[in-house]
Amino acid sequence: MMYMNKTIEELHELLKKGQVTPKELVDESLKLSKEVQEKCNAFVTIIDKPKIMPANENMLSGIPFGIKDNYSTEGILSTGSSNTLKDYVPFYTATAVKNLEKCGAIAINKTALDEFGMGGTGTTCHTGTVRNPWNLKRMCAGSSSGSAAAVASGVYPFALGSDTGDSIRKPAAYCGIVGYKPTYGMISRYGLFPFASSLDHCGCLTRSVKDAAIVVDAMKGIDKNDQTSWDSSNIHLYESIDGKVKGKKLFYIKNVVDLEYYQNPTEEFVSHINNFHKTLEILEKCGVTVEGIEIDRNLLNAIPSVYVCLSCAEATSNMSNLTGIIFGPRGNGKNINEMMKDHRTKGFSPLIKRRFVIGSYILQKENQEKYFVNAQRVRRLIVDKMKELFKTYDGLIMPVGTGIAPLLDNPKDSVSNDDVSVLEEHLQIGNFGGFPSITIPDGFIDDMPVGINITGNCYDDINVLNIAYALEREMPYKNQIAKEGMK
Repeated sequence: MMYMNKTIEELHELLKKGQVTPKELVDESLKLSKEVQEKCNAFVTIIDKPKIMPANENMLSGIPFGIKDNYSTEGILSTGSSNTLKDYVPFYTATAVKNLEKCGAIAINKTALDEFGMGGTGTTCHTGTVRNPWNLKRMCAGSSSGSAAAVASGVYPFALGSDTGDSIRKPAAYCGIVGYKPTYGMISRYGLFPFASSLDHCGCLTRSVKDAAIVVDAMKGIDKNDQTSWDSSNIHLYESIDGKVKGKKLFYIKNVVDLEYYQNPTEEFVSHINNFHKTLEILEKCGVTVEGIEIDRNLLNAIPSVYVCLSCAEATSNMSNLTGIIFGPRGNGKNINEMMKDHRTKGFSPLIKRRFVIGSYILQKENQEKYFVNAQRVRRLIVDKMKELFKTYDGLIMPVGTGIAPLLDNPKDSVSNDDVSVLEEHLQIGNFGGFPSITIPDGFIDDMPVGINITGNCYDDINVLNIAYALEREMPYKNQIAKEGMK
């Protein structure tokens, strides 16, 4: 009997009744890990002898899971999918992982990611490209590509991700699963390799909304090692989900979504947008009001540029310690400067080096006002606009991207002669404001999954999850396992 294709809720009931043991779950998950590694290249490390504890009343007790390889794990290789840390074994474990281990969850592997989380394709991992389990010729998106591929393949019911721009939520859409990024600071970032500290969020990928709530309930909590964390002990996500959404009100940005604003859209793009509007009709039948509104296009068009400025600047600063002197493989040279130059030149991929060059340029004294400070100002304008809308609406609902996962060797162009960057990058709004945001499956186009996203106001995670659950309940995509070439 297969078990890893079940939800956390279902597995917990089987464990409670003694119909399966944690060891049986672990053995199956390890077997599947090796099979999926051959197919998708989703892992950096497979933990062949995980510590197995007896199951108890905790819902995560005895449940296998995966850890994105930018979470520090004591005694286990933690590379950030970078050659600069290819042999790095930490002496401490990230708080979020520790919290899961305290619940009895069992780590099975460390999942591959775009190097240090700085990519959206799953193609810059130091172990090679991660392939989409629905179609091995297509990408998973990134940076949580390995986690998404593993969960979608049924290796286990959940895996950890991190999200700086859309790194949990877009891979979830491309792989037909759930990706949840809670309010900034709900989960401690201590032990997460920093990319851009003001944008980084911990979160998870699952195959159902309730499972996402269970996992984040276990991960969250105030932490003395992360001063941006806050006390969420009075928030009980899983217990609060009831699917009662009558009277709720959502908005979508019609001048980004609706076809009338585009010229020469592809068939795929048209199908994706039509699918989105059909889903809105389902929500309306649940008693949710959905309205299309316009937002100043100049403000929206600034989203990708603001993200690049802030994320590259923060990454340049955060990763200045990756010198090859303190840890990591030593570079060659006659002195420290030559050794650091050799280490960073050989260790980082071209994408990372470009980002560091951009970040260093932005942070130069003569450029800070023009780029970094202005990007902060525009970020504030975007966040203020969203908070103003959240006074009227319970959340923002949008399609994820412009369609299905692109081919690895032929990135798509969904709309000819039109700028679709806002539709591809709008999830970054959730990072600008620290807003809770969840992606769930929204059907198929050409046998490939697409996703829909709901983003709400800070600390309103329960509302966001409940709306997502109500929608998930009305659609046939909960807990789906990827089958290459099949719906």
